[in-house]
Amino acid sequence: MTIVTLSCAPIARPLTTIGVAALAATLLALPAPASSHREAPFITELPKVDATDFYMFNSYEAGRDGFVTVVANYIPFQVPYGGPNFFNMDPDARYEIKFDNDGDAREDITLRFTFKQTNRDKQLDIGGLMVSVPLINTGPISAGDNSNQNVIETYAIDVIYGLNGQPLRVMNSTSGGFSFLKPADNIGAKSIPNYETYARAHIYDIVIPGFDQPGRVFVGQRDDPFVVNLGEAFDLFNLNPLGPTDAKTDILADENVTSIVVELPKSGLVKGNDPVIGGWTTASLPKNRMLRQNPTFNSPTNENGNFVQVSRLSMPLVNELVIGLKDKNKFNSSEPRDDGQFSTYITNPTLPALLAALFPVQAPCLPRNDLVSVFLTGIDDLNKPAGNVRSAEMMRLNTSLAAKPKGQQSELGVLGGDTAGFPNGRRPGDDVVDLSLRVVIGALLDSTCAPSGQLPLTDGAFVNDQAFDNVFPYLTTPTVASPNTK
Repeated sequence: MTIVTLSCAPIARPLTTIGVAALAATLLALPAPASSHREAPFITELPKVDATDFYMFNSYEAGRDGFVTVVANYIPFQVPYGGPNFFNMDPDARYEIKFDNDGDAREDITLRFTFKQTNRDKQLDIGGLMVSVPLINTGPISAGDNSNQNVIETYAIDVIYGLNGQPLRVMNSTSGGFSFLKPADNIGAKSIPNYETYARAHIYDIVIPGFDQPGRVFVGQRDDPFVVNLGEAFDLFNLNPLGPTDAKTDILADENVTSIVVELPKSGLVKGNDPVIGGWTTASLPKNRMLRQNPTFNSPTNENGNFVQVSRLSMPLVNELVIGLKDKNKFNSSEPRDDGQFSTYITNPTLPALLAALFPVQAPCLPRNDLVSVFLTGIDDLNKPAGNVRSAEMMRLNTSLAAKPKGQQSELGVLGGDTAGFPNGRRPGDDVVDLSLRVVIGALLDSTCAPSGQLPLTDGAFVNDQAFDNVFPYLTTPTVASPNTK
């Protein structure tokens, strides 16, 4: 792999090297081995609306080159044995995926997901009395027969154009109507035989008002796709950063998340001749929440008032290990167009200094003004929108760059010579952890600015595209606790 060194000042360069600069800029702003799990104090109290990861990439399933896949993962650290109440979404929340297609840092297209849980109140005759059962199911569940399922979860999708557009309902063209069924979590083989077949029966074709082609959607539990040596990373990087890239276990290997996965035609996302789009996910709750004295299954709280954004995520690692502790809640409630208020965390990042205090390395020179423009606006000749661009943190994807099929992707993305990968969007197989560690210490700066820049730092937890599917929804079967296979 060829490493291109950069000075601390931004300079123009062709695509082959500007992509590497892109990675440096993006990852230096996001530098550390963890994703957005419990990233801010307030969101730890609201795990149902805690976004864990955001992915956006040109679809690499065969025959889907005209589409973009977006994944918004929620509810971190789902243990497989999480019953009897598994991991339903919050019925009072709005989960949104937002797209900016003109570079002004405002959402032009929003997909809003809202959820509903129905308690069927399954009962058994116990000594002549009908008594409600305590479990989520009373027998096997299949795609064709969920009569034994005690709790049914459904969702609706709306598309909204602009900041104040009227919500327009998205149609379920697979089963008809405007409602979608979310599969139950992976309870175990006795309850749901052949879980992946069951889950894939909940992939739906969708008709989106304003789009000229149908898309696809899946919402359900998946194995957490993020790979990281998490515990040791947060223990003051209690690891060997110069050891083998596959020496450690992925600490999230046996944990699950709930994934909102949607595939959309590029023609409906881009504006004019500009192929670049920006994307992020948010979750919002009603402003006022009061506990009910005698709550029902569906209404433990009394909700009213305008919705307030409590979670925000696009590029990995930003809030968790870049934004200062005092501003983490503020970042989660902020809008991309206001990100200038957080610029100091990028021009003067703290993680390089922490690494220098823990290991025999030197932090790169300051300030990192070259990274500010690249990180907040996209990268010239890679994924920077045309025209005037407002600085804002979001994931940006050049939809005109061809996707790499599974088996041909580099886990190092652009740094590995693969312009279809991170930071040109993000695929499940992009190893943003190793990329972050290497870049934060200055891998893409000249030796004057970064004396330690060529060290191949790693957290030891390896990821590549072989761990993921080559068809929608790309993320794999959630880990099951019964029987315990780990």
